[in-house]
Amino acid sequence: MHDTSTGSKGSTGSTGNTGNTGNTARPSRRAVLAATAGLTAALAAPHPAQAATAAAPSAREDSGLRALVSGMTLEEKVGQLFVMRVYGHSATAPDQADVDANLKEIGVRTAAELIERYRVGGIIYFTWTHNTRDPRQIADLSNGIQQASLRQPRGLPVLITTDQEHGIVCRVGKPATLFPGAMAMGAGGSRADVRTLGRISGAELRAMGINQDYAPDADVNVNPANPIIGVRSFGADPDAVAALVAAEVRGYRSSRVAATAKHFPGHGDTTVDSHTGFPVITHSRDLWEELDAVPFRAAIAAGVDAIMTAHIQFPALDDSGDPATLSHPILTGILRGELGYDGVVVTDSLGMEGVRTKYGDDRVPVLALKAGVDQLLNPPSLDVAWNAVLTAVREGELTEARLDESILRILRLKTRLGLLDRAYVTRSGAARTVGTRSHLATADRIAERTTTLLVNEGGLLPLSTREHRRILVVGADPASPTGTTGPPTTVLATALAELGFTTTVLATGTTPSDTAVTQAVAAARDADAVVAGTYDVTAGSAQQTLLERLVATGKPVVAVAMRNPYDVAQLPMVSAHLATYSWTDVELRAAARVVAGRVAPRGKLPVPVQRADDPTQVLYPIGHGLTY
Repeated sequence: MHDTSTGSKGSTGSTGNTGNTGNTARPSRRAVLAATAGLTAALAAPHPAQAATAAAPSAREDSGLRALVSGMTLEEKVGQLFVMRVYGHSATAPDQADVDANLKEIGVRTAAELIERYRVGGIIYFTWTHNTRDPRQIADLSNGIQQASLRQPRGLPVLITTDQEHGIVCRVGKPATLFPGAMAMGAGGSRADVRTLGRISGAELRAMGINQDYAPDADVNVNPANPIIGVRSFGADPDAVAALVAAEVRGYRSSRVAATAKHFPGHGDTTVDSHTGFPVITHSRDLWEELDAVPFRAAIAAGVDAIMTAHIQFPALDDSGDPATLSHPILTGILRGELGYDGVVVTDSLGMEGVRTKYGDDRVPVLALKAGVDQLLNPPSLDVAWNAVLTAVREGELTEARLDESILRILRLKTRLGLLDRAYVTRSGAARTVGTRSHLATADRIAERTTTLLVNEGGLLPLSTREHRRILVVGADPASPTGTTGPPTTVLATALAELGFTTTVLATGTTPSDTAVTQAVAAARDADAVVAGTYDVTAGSAQQTLLERLVATGKPVVAVAMRNPYDVAQLPMVSAHLATYSWTDVELRAAARVVAGRVAPRGKLPVPVQRADDPTQVLYPIGHGLTY
């Protein structure tokens, strides 16, 4: 889903009213809670989150959930369908800048006011909304959100979620344990490692009160030019992707955190970013079955808790021109009917251009529900979207029974996660669980198994502290996904220095200027070797020029592709080339250990790399990877 953008910000108009709509013969809250085993504990004082795997609701619990749904007002039902952003580190006392942002975008001051006004069923955390400063703060925010919801009439726990994919999309930063991203894990190829990632990441999220992760990415990335998925995918082989998707789902579920497979029906073959455009997937129905559908089938078989939709056109599955998010043939006909999935379906962000191109913001949420969606994620204007759904029910376009179907699925998920028993977490539990020495060491070991050596002419690697003691580290310094890691050139240099090398850092950027190139060449003359971090190198680019000039100095040059492994095709002049698939610390530290020979490279390409001069020809196939 969205990396950093919220889509356009809608202005707020009239506020929602959560008053009674005239439903009668509601059971008492006491009777309902008594019929649903363990629900009364949700109103108790904070408790540590349970770590055991949750079972599906029993028949008695399901009956109780249905009674809860029947006792809700229409406004409360509408609210349960929304998962919304909110600014601030605190549910009740955010910084003034965050109060101002909330007033501008949502018409409320705080998360607590958001819940009171709209009775939303979910909250999504982002770094840029200032929700994720540190583990104790996140735990406090989560508890404040749950308290604000549970104190409402007929209050229910909130599903708190985030995008903790690891790698280049991550919302909770250090001191949390940060793992390699999906394509790096695909290079490692270990289902056990991926399941461990899900288990540890899930345990840490759960300790902070985050009970759903919008991961794993189940897209099969068969297009090197894909601007939005890329290294967020496990790779280009559908069976390999499927195995790792299933492993990650099981890992998260073992820590009682809901996993979410995305982006259905498959976003892996596009050259358009659905944040800013409306992609069209041209696969045939047969190709979809053989390629895109495979990981989603595996996720469903593994018990995935939720599936996120894609804002893409897929004419072979629905020729109406509607995005998949709004497609009844795709979501109800294929996902629920043919694939047999009856879990929660959540939209990708409704602020993205891909879902707003054809219809207005007041139509999108209604059409999504008619298509078969259960949760409406992050609309640009909650007031517009909330009132649009309310009006659609009152005017008969949507039935209240249709809303009940989705709310029951959402409540079943909350029950499986144990939220109706224990919605709260503790600061001490977060401190005890997040970023432990054991977790961090595990992430480092896993990262070592992902680094991929693509080229090693003349056995240049590993570098020796006797022959190559002085290393110049140059290259790009893309921004940290979480704001807590990097800068990459400094991380590489520091890691190499800790391994006995003398390092100099010269950050040259993703588009090095002539001055930066000249400075790098001059600095290389005083070095024994150069390590260059590259980032999406293209033909004729300044990064390519930089590498050519460095190689021309006669000094050994090692290129480290810090995002897409396709950089190697543009740099045939370089004698040694590594792929890390991301620029976060854990992957770069592992690359440094490979460069120094402390560990042998073990990663294998999970995607093919085409020739730069003839993209129809494969330069390095899936499975390529050298070692020493």
